[in-house]
Amino acid sequence: MINKIQSWLNSNAKIKRRVHHLLINPVRTRPRAWLRLLMFLYTKRGAGSVICSSVRKDIVPFNKFSIGRYSVIESFSTINNMVGEVKIGERSRVGIANTIIGPAEIGNNVMLAQNIVVSGMDHNYINTEIPISLQGVTVSKVVICDDSWIGANSVITKGITIGRHSIVAAGSVVKRDVDDFTIVAGNPAKPVKKYNFELSQWEKI
Repeated sequence: MINKIQSWLNSNAKIKRRVHHLLINPVRTRPRAWLRLLMFLYTKRGAGSVICSSVRKDIVPFNKFSIGRYSVIESFSTINNMVGEVKIGERSRVGIANTIIGPAEIGNNVMLAQNIVVSGMDHNYINTEIPISLQGVTVSKVVICDDSWIGANSVITKGITIGRHSIVAAGSVVKRDVDDFTIVAGNPAKPVKKYNFELSQWEKI
């Protein structure tokens, strides 16, 4: 049903703008107060999950948002699904002052430290005759696989996949996919260690 409504709105630009204006404050670029009051109706939360009261929830009904069992979104973080769905798995922790902009999928048992940006979107900028703020966005899903650890002050850019049980060192900017069982560091982030299953140890690359 929702997909049919979205298709219909996409084919009626004028009505789509009006609906968007009703849902989103054009100055603050966040859901209007009345919509935030209804958020419990269109979000999915697992048992034991925690979203701290200071979290900015820019969550709209036309894209999915879910958080799995016993996962936590800590204080002063921002969750934004306005251009793509946000899915957080089970027993994962989104640390203090993180920004998660969809489309993004965070797996199970994932640890995100403090001040991390995970963004599945970029602003378009090609046309120099139009302000960048009016050129729209390009989206591509970020995936952080199970058991991974993202260090403080890191940035994960759109379209990136962080492999299973991998580590992103603090302060890294990740612009390329990270393999499973790999540690990356730097700007741009590069592999520095990989787990050797034959020797049962992490080895420098």
